[in-house]
Amino acid sequence: MNLLFGPGGTGSPAAEGLKIIADKGLKVAELEFTHGVNMSNETAKKVGEVAKRLGMSLSIHAPYYINLASEEPEKITASKKRILDCCERGHHLTAKYIVFHAAYYGKLGKEECFRIVKKEMLEMQKVIAKNKWNAVLCPETTGKGSQFGTEDELVRLSLETGCGVCVDFAHIYARNNGKINYDEVMPKIKKVKELTCHFSGIEYTEKGERRHILTPTDKIKELLAAAKKHNISLRIINESPEPLADAEKMQGIWENFK
Repeated sequence: MNLLFGPGGTGSPAAEGLKIIADKGLKVAELEFTHGVNMSNETAKKVGEVAKRLGMSLSIHAPYYINLASEEPEKITASKKRILDCCERGHHLTAKYIVFHAAYYGKLGKEECFRIVKKEMLEMQKVIAKNKWNAVLCPETTGKGSQFGTEDELVRLSLETGCGVCVDFAHIYARNNGKINYDEVMPKIKKVKELTCHFSGIEYTEKGERRHILTPTDKIKELLAAAKKHNISLRIINESPEPLADAEKMQGIWENFK
């Protein structure tokens, strides 16, 4: 098994940020396109070359404004464009994993929502294959009950479409009112071929996720112990308010943990 840690966000310019991250001994990072895809293909290629030289594994967090099960067809179309724009940039960046919050249930039943999301995922995968982009769609486990994206839904989606999954352990924790049973979660996610993860501290209400906070040491140790127990390799992006420092913290704990 192998655990890799890195921050959500590289700073600007991204190439310089990657060098700083690599200097800390970290091997993974996630570029945040959460408010829009504001990087050209030309710039992406240059950043990708830097990542190659540094031996870093990259992912992208797509914009927040995504709902593949919207009642309004134009919003689904716009959502798919944002995701596919990230796939195109990701190909040039060597950022294989394209992470996004897939949908809201809205007025839909959960099974109907799943069916719609699956349909749109398969359509996007056809575009990815046609363009020969090295990009894997990774819908993320979500932190609120109103959002599509339980670990069961996403593992099923992965098995039925071949997509990847981003498992945000903090979101699972918040969605379940401060509970996470790693002995149930880990065997499920081991079924996913293309897996990336998020982790941080988190505040929550009865409705689920409220905001990410600094990552408590005891929660880090719980996650690492579970990964070791279940012999699972994880690529973990920290999304706390201080993601680089907390990613370093996680790596330091893991080095002493073993």
